Amino acid sequence: MQYGLLEFLNLIGALGFFIYGMKVMSEGIQKVAGAKMRNILSSMTSNRFKGVFTGFTITSLVQSSSATTVLVVSFVNAGLLSLTESIGVIMGANIGTTITAWLISIVGFKVKIASYALPIIAIGFPLMFFNRERLKFWGEVLVGFALLFMGLALLKDSVPDLKANPEILEFLSRYTDLGYLSILLFVLIGTGLTVVVQSSSAAMALTLVMANNGWIPFELAAAMVLGENIGTTITANLAALVGNVHAKRAALSHLIFNLFGVLWILILIRPALSLVDWYLVSSGSESPFVTATSIPIALSIFHSTFNILNTLFLIWFVNFIANTVIKAIKSTGEDEFSLEYISTGMMNTAELSIEEARKETVRLGEMTQKMSKQFQNLIVEDKPKKQKKLLKKIRDYEIMTDRMEQEITEYLMKVTSSGTLSDTSSIKVTSLLSAVNDLERIGDIFFQMSRDVERILKSEKKFKGKQVTSLQEMMDLIDQALTIMVEHLDSTSKTSSLEPAMIVENKIDSLRNALRKDLTKDIKKDKFDPQRDGWYKDLFHLCEKVGDHAINVSEAMTGEKERVLKEELEVE
Repeated sequence: MQYGLLEFLNLIGALGFFIYGMKVMSEGIQKVAGAKMRNILSSMTSNRFKGVFTGFTITSLVQSSSATTVLVVSFVNAGLLSLTESIGVIMGANIGTTITAWLISIVGFKVKIASYALPIIAIGFPLMFFNRERLKFWGEVLVGFALLFMGLALLKDSVPDLKANPEILEFLSRYTDLGYLSILLFVLIGTGLTVVVQSSSAAMALTLVMANNGWIPFELAAAMVLGENIGTTITANLAALVGNVHAKRAALSHLIFNLFGVLWILILIRPALSLVDWYLVSSGSESPFVTATSIPIALSIFHSTFNILNTLFLIWFVNFIANTVIKAIKSTGEDEFSLEYISTGMMNTAELSIEEARKETVRLGEMTQKMSKQFQNLIVEDKPKKQKKLLKKIRDYEIMTDRMEQEITEYLMKVTSSGTLSDTSSIKVTSLLSAVNDLERIGDIFFQMSRDVERILKSEKKFKGKQVTSLQEMMDLIDQALTIMVEHLDSTSKTSSLEPAMIVENKIDSLRNALRKDLTKDIKKDKFDPQRDGWYKDLFHLCEKVGDHAINVSEAMTGEKERVLKEELEVE
């Protein structure tokens, strides 16, 4: 079989065609779903059983567990799916991929969707020129769908055609009489074959052809199928290499699930195959151990039963699998000083990229909450060593807030420059850019406040007891404001109201005014210390500034304005 440079370039071109089609379709689907995407995914995966059904359905439709798991990994990468939700979907994908064997065994061929690609483009292409956004996005979905399957058809024609020339693999028949060692060898062969062709469905087709031709017995064909179950996890793990820690964990959980299943069935493989043989013979068919033409149906029964039993058993251990992969792959974000969701390497669509940026913005908001706690500890701490540690921690947080603001902003600007955003997504980007700017300013203010406290400590002056109490009261209100702010950042609901944030903001303003009046009274009574009370005044004014930036973030995320809401409440 000749395979030169031109054929290799054809393969790369077909792969590019396929990936481009997948990108166009994926972007279109995300634009159509818009803000509903998270709710759709949540409802589809709200419990592990729904997740399994979702994975089974998607894989049955697209006929590729690899495509499903790569999609799942990308959703986990963007924070749209949790790790535990993704494991359920991956389990369902394993069952869905068994449909391929049944189609080949019973029907003997698959419907060639690629043959309908041009009519689909004929329908979708005009829709892309409509003014109505929804119709335009549906046009993108249809065109992307057609391109994806055209690319897939070209890809199949461009790979070394093992399926049309299965005699290349006939040499395997020499290694069929080594007992249990042959079973292990054919598990490895099945794994390697799936890694090479990057499709467990294609590897399954090859296995069925070899078994049907009598080159390998039923027992070893089953071993190859088990190897294909391991090999299919490679695609997701390759995709996750450039993903974030969450994507890597989802891909690893796929490997663990499949590997564990293969290990326990290998122990029971001979009785399991005997059971399949008994069922076929008792139902009037010929034994797959005797007749090669019976092997395809027997393999289909074995493949489906194994994956269903493996899922039924391991579905109760989803949390255990999740905890195992979390321990195996430590989060780079757990030290708080690195981005956790944004990963520039993974091919993301614009909508997923926005979700990743939103997740990082939530982390930035949570970091300001931690700075608030550290500052509160600082103003009551009287041990010099602990004071130094708290000052350093606040300084480190401030450096990180600056870095995160810069990186999130640059990432969002790249997303904007892609030119593929819907109007709704453009508004989201604008809101996030505004929010990260305010969050960075909150970090700066807390650092400035810590420097003021540091000066007080160096001057060996202390705040009066009432002043410490007032600052603590102010900081309690700041904590409330920051909590509401983070809730707004983490909420995807349009019903989020600005009113709770506005109530706390009014309390902060009122307390600031009251403290200012108390200082004025002290001045009149000659109880004013210019240095100590000047720093005290700066601190409660800076606290009020934190409140201003917090409500700015809430305004950006809810789409409401404090001034407008005040006017509406006054009218009522």
